[in-house]
Amino acid sequence: MKKKVMKKVLGSLFLFAGLTALSACGEASVEGVWVEPVPGMEGEVQGFNLSEGGKAASVNMATLQYTGWEKVGNRLILSGNSIGNGQTISFRDTFLIEKISGDSLVLKDRNLTRAYKSMR
Repeated sequence: MKKKVMKKVLGSLFLFAGLTALSACGEASVEGVWVEPVPGMEGEVQGFNLSEGGKAASVNMATLQYTGWEKVGNRLILSGNSIGNGQTISFRDTFLIEKISGDSLVLKDRNLTRAYKSMR
């Protein structure tokens, strides 16, 4: 009888430890500097810096100035200003987060998938 009780207790402890470890892992944060290669410019990168409090900044993109971000469920919303031809146009783009880890962020916008690497 004691063996059965002990097995149940140990089984419960292992289950609890496993669930605790899984919940501690959680989802990686989108905060950080994310870059992708610049098409046609070997060795150059571009992207964005997502800071605490929903602040954003562009990385190596003079005409696309990110100013803010927010994560809603599995969506990343980036906002800012597009600068060109003497005019500034505000934008707000919504991306589906397909994958996120400590060093990788994959975003999808309609039929376009973009893979970013962390510069943390």
